[in-house]
Amino acid sequence: MRRDVFDSNLYSRSRRGYNPPTEGIEMRGEFLDAALLLVDIQNDFCPGGALAVSEGDRIVPTVNRLMPRFPLVISTQDWHPANHISFKERGGPWPPHCVQGTRGAELHADLKTGRIAHYFRKASSADRDDYSEFAGTDDRGRTLDEVLRSHNVTKLYVVGLATDYCVLETVLDGLKHGYEVNAVTDAMRAVNVNPADGELALQKMARSGAHLVTSDEVLNQAGSSARAT
Repeated sequence: MRRDVFDSNLYSRSRRGYNPPTEGIEMRGEFLDAALLLVDIQNDFCPGGALAVSEGDRIVPTVNRLMPRFPLVISTQDWHPANHISFKERGGPWPPHCVQGTRGAELHADLKTGRIAHYFRKASSADRDDYSEFAGTDDRGRTLDEVLRSHNVTKLYVVGLATDYCVLETVLDGLKHGYEVNAVTDAMRAVNVNPADGELALQKMARSGAHLVTSDEVLNQAGSSARAT
């Protein structure tokens, strides 16, 4: 099955109000109001893609391990028209990437999509660019903030690509919207146009109030919460 989140199967179950399977979910207590946010884990941001992030594909196994622990998982995509303002031919900084309907815009093939409940796209008009996933909408035109609040989410755990761009801006916007934000540092990778960009992005997240955590810490905390109930 294609990993484009708006192919016929995933699109239709999203519109039906699809609920992911709950078997195996181990989050309890403090995690009941948490969501895992998967930022742009797309082919073009992985090795071999048009705007490849070094080791971008290495995060997929970690993300797959995290997903069953959360009651709500949300995935996002860059979804650019072919003449997008961010592309070099229009004076932007990037080569064409994540063009609507192309393989490069699809989610990575090894990402287990069965537990994803909602999908969002951003930067889908030619003359506007957005890095934050809070600027995107789902197939019903809802914003990420609207959907999170409809699920009574107060805590976000953010993973994905890339640390120094879309992940950073999503974390900062999540804080501005009043969420407790946890950045899972080993489940993200940086573009690193400058060698220290990824580390500087993490420092900025922390200074702004985000918690920097590892996947092991999240999984261990989930296990402790489950045993305590």
